[in-house]
Amino acid sequence: MFASEIGIDLGTASVLVYVRGQGVVLSEPSVVAIEKHTKRRIAVGQEAREMIGKAPGHILAIRPMRDGVIADYATTEIMLKYFLKRVGVKTWPFIKNKVVVCIPSGVTEVEERAVKQAAYKAGAGDVVVVEEPYAAALGAGLDIMGPQGSLVVDIGGGTTDIAVLSLGGIVCKKSIRVGGDKMDEAIMRYIRAEHNLLIGERMAESIKIRIGSALPQGCPDSGEVDVKGRDLISGLPKVVSMNSRSAYKAIEEILDVIISGVRDVLERTPPELAVDILNKGVVLTGGGSLIHGLPERLSQETDLAVFLAEDPISCVARGTGKLLGR
Repeated sequence: MFASEIGIDLGTASVLVYVRGQGVVLSEPSVVAIEKHTKRRIAVGQEAREMIGKAPGHILAIRPMRDGVIADYATTEIMLKYFLKRVGVKTWPFIKNKVVVCIPSGVTEVEERAVKQAAYKAGAGDVVVVEEPYAAALGAGLDIMGPQGSLVVDIGGGTTDIAVLSLGGIVCKKSIRVGGDKMDEAIMRYIRAEHNLLIGERMAESIKIRIGSALPQGCPDSGEVDVKGRDLISGLPKVVSMNSRSAYKAIEEILDVIISGVRDVLERTPPELAVDILNKGVVLTGGGSLIHGLPERLSQETDLAVFLAEDPISCVARGTGKLLGR
């Protein structure tokens, strides 16, 4: 009587939790802060994210998910337990909660088993794993049960999953371990090379969100942002300005990898489904799809109509909710 049905988008950058009957009830960064020696939990989610790069030596701010898979099993278990407790899910031994967890489409059996095991340890009684592009397509409202093909590009923090779906399944797919985190790293490298300035992950992410662009001309209305970091020559704090065109140069290589992945899937798509995609276009989901001009850039490269899903960040979580009802 106390059992819950929960969908979890266990992402590299953030975790979203969907509870049946309530919708998406939690969206927090995938970060855990623990005490170095005792392994005691200090903070989880946004509070822990604020500690990245600022914590003293005895506190470790850990991102347990890397490239869409579990990099730190024990910390992932701590994080899941905390989030499930926070949304009011009872995890007593005799309660059999049903949990649907999303994983990238390219994971190995070992990586999939690690996700299942972490969910069981966190209090799940019945665990079902589903591939992210499948859940993303459901969350975006696409009809994937019919005979018409749909192409979904889900750009997350650690991976980009590209899939053609038809008749309730994935026909062809590709998972690239490139996403929003790689864009952040590319921005950090670019600023280091161009300005001899060392910046942190949070500053790089802020630049990506504010002025990141998939078009060479950048975002005309974005203006310039102040980039704050440590000068590598003097060792002192320093501020430089950066515009959207520079942000494009920084992430251009990452965008090319994603576009190349979409082309590869299109080349392997059966002709009948290719015609459907030509008529219906491509749907973008995931936080990485919010980069300015990405739909236009992808449309230019593929000669297809490209659409951004409604609320792309929560598409995967909402897709798990639709699977819970089955």
